[in-house]
Amino acid sequence: MKKVLSILITALLPLFAGAQEQLINDYSMIGVNYGVTFSNMYFSPSMHNRAYVVAPNYLSVQYTKHCKMFDSIPMFALVVGASMGNEGYAFKPDKETGAAAEVDGASWCSMKVFEMPAMAQIHVDVEPVKIMANAGIYGGYRQSITRRGSVDQQWTNAFKEYENRIDYGFQGGAGLGFIFDPIEIHFNCLVRWSWSSLYQPDYKSSYYYNYAYPLDIMATVGIHFHLTKRRGKTNRALKQEAYETVYGKN
Repeated sequence: MKKVLSILITALLPLFAGAQEQLINDYSMIGVNYGVTFSNMYFSPSMHNRAYVVAPNYLSVQYTKHCKMFDSIPMFALVVGASMGNEGYAFKPDKETGAAAEVDGASWCSMKVFEMPAMAQIHVDVEPVKIMANAGIYGGYRQSITRRGSVDQQWTNAFKEYENRIDYGFQGGAGLGFIFDPIEIHFNCLVRWSWSSLYQPDYKSSYYYNYAYPLDIMATVGIHFHLTKRRGKTNRALKQEAYETVYGKN
């Protein structure tokens, strides 16, 4: 008899869920983002008249797992994924001389980069809007390179032996989401700061070091699909309530 009663309560609880407080669960989602990368690079010793390299083909796939603070406040999430973007540098011509700075003959350079970021997220949900802030790290690989300027033809689309292809560093930013259960539309502005210099620091001289650290901005729009129920009681919670109603909490 108790088993039959438990089944009946489990079946009836969803009918009353709408009248109860709608909670935000520890839900998960998967999504894709597309955007534009504005690439720059910081050099040491410093180089002037730097300009952005604009690349329109930033693409990423993300998995997001939400969780609660103190098991009650839905403010946190873990965001992991894979992306394809760009790094690079460019120099504007000097206004007086008309000449542009260069790195080993290249006044413009763009690299395609594959990366895997992992970020912690803090978010505030004010239905139907979500405000997000992300911070974390990434690891990646510089897959290809294109240079322009007074460059030897053999290096126009090839890495040199002293150039680092392994990439890693900080990634984070802020965004705004619009929730239309079971999907969310996200607009994000991300910063990717590489801690891996483009070239080995002693490639020019063993007496002084040269560094070139990519610093990129990505503006993206994405669509994310809920994999589990975002609001209301989950099936697991309903079954637990049904069990406790029949057998008691202890």
